[in-house]
Amino acid sequence: MVAYSGDSVLVGLIGSGIGASRTPAMHEHEADAQGLRLVYKKIDLTRLGLGVEALPDLLLAAERMGFAGLNITHPCKQAVIPLLHELSEDARALGAVNTVVLREGRRVGHNTDWYGFAEGFRRGMAGAALGRVVQLGAGGAGSAVAYAAMTLGIGHLTLTDIDPARAEAVAAPLAARFGAGRIATAASPDAALAAADGLINTTPVGMDKYPGLPLDASLLRPALWVAEIIYFPIETALLKAARALGCRTVDGGGMAVFQAVAAFRLFTGLAPDAERMLRHFAELGAASAAVTAG
Repeated sequence: MVAYSGDSVLVGLIGSGIGASRTPAMHEHEADAQGLRLVYKKIDLTRLGLGVEALPDLLLAAERMGFAGLNITHPCKQAVIPLLHELSEDARALGAVNTVVLREGRRVGHNTDWYGFAEGFRRGMAGAALGRVVQLGAGGAGSAVAYAAMTLGIGHLTLTDIDPARAEAVAAPLAARFGAGRIATAASPDAALAAADGLINTTPVGMDKYPGLPLDASLLRPALWVAEIIYFPIETALLKAARALGCRTVDGGGMAVFQAVAAFRLFTGLAPDAERMLRHFAELGAASAAVTAG
């Protein structure tokens, strides 16, 4: 892709309850480091009093205002698909979009979430047992994480969701691609967790907006590793409970950074410095913690 040649780049994030998102700051900081003027706007459905039904108007407005692209988050990652002209191979396979590139009147959907989770997991959970894993949630982020889990070499993945049909819809294409014997769905995680090596939470439970645990804490045990995709807060109730037991854990920071690394490249055509973005993400977290403590 040719680097963006305009004087500046305007991008945004559409989602619900995104006030604490570090994505805008990460993109703007990386652009500044590369000598590019980038402005990143939060389009918070909660603050605007809107739902997913506003997506058509928001996309049209972004195009008219000259946005180069949009990140898409909960609860819009699947609802946005019918509004796009084209999907990347990953987005089509996953049935979820977290990045939309706007160019010459066309809307092209991509999914960088799966790469974000996979890279964050490789760095934070190297050497972890991957025999049997349970994943909570099969929504837009959940489909990407399930795909990433399979590419990481997980032997068997059990998907659970409050909507069993949604779990089945995510599992079916993965079974076709990776083998039916490597993925299953369950109404409850209880039985599968008893024999599992790891647990991945992709539900919104644990976010500042949805506090609490996504499952009964009694199901955790020291030998179980636990991975989160939430990063506000960076230590969810689930991670806190798991660490108290001595579980190996990985938070959602890696996924947040590496999905942004891939999205930055799509928006600007420039190669981002992933290590610089990781450092900046950590600095943002430290600053946020200092403000909270103060």
